[in-house]
Amino acid sequence: MIDLHYWTTPNGHKVTMFLEEAGLDYRIIPVNISKGDQFKPDFLSIAPNNRIPAIVDHAPADGGAPVSLFESGAILLYLGDKIGRFIPPASEIRPRAEVLQWLFWQMGGLGPMAGQNHHFSQYAPEKLPYAIERYVKETNRLYGVMNRRLADRAFLAGDAYSIADMASYPWIVPHERQGQKLADFPHLQRWFEAIRERPATQRAYARAAEVNSTPTVNAASASVLFGQTAAVVQGGR
Repeated sequence: MIDLHYWTTPNGHKVTMFLEEAGLDYRIIPVNISKGDQFKPDFLSIAPNNRIPAIVDHAPADGGAPVSLFESGAILLYLGDKIGRFIPPASEIRPRAEVLQWLFWQMGGLGPMAGQNHHFSQYAPEKLPYAIERYVKETNRLYGVMNRRLADRAFLAGDAYSIADMASYPWIVPHERQGQKLADFPHLQRWFEAIRERPATQRAYARAAEVNSTPTVNAASASVLFGQTAAVVQGGR
């Protein structure tokens, strides 16, 4: 059994997509980030960066004590290695490198840049044209990178669906809010629609609807989600 500490954000969806594809037994433990659950001591004990998702694997491959992890990319890599699917083994150096580089591309590029896009265009109390333009354009560039990559292959790392695709897909779902048109990126659009139609993807997003059906960011939650300092995670909240 895997405990998934989760909320309905793109990073949370990555892990439910994997778990549904893999058919692993898991239990969702909601972490309502709009209400500050991410700062509770129990959650911080497994996710010191006070961000979802995090997991506790109660049946690790070595048969030892439970393993806890935070950071969605690390979780996907751990789970892929655990079951031997969605990432090649270490012995397959080149195909594994393909998956890893695109996983890290999402973690270091697509996610953070699209996240800043969301913040400045949707949530910032003051609309700053320079910031909005900066991140909408950078998101557009990253969409172009994906589109070019997918021109001659089914998935980001080649012919096989991988954790790199699972990591990236949830950040393309809100493309309209990011100021992007999928029709401008036909190869990306084909990839997106293929993943959207996978039964496991549909199950994962159905779980999200069960957990939360309201916007995560609103006037009341903005002060919880934005502008926190070290004092929060050091016990000052």
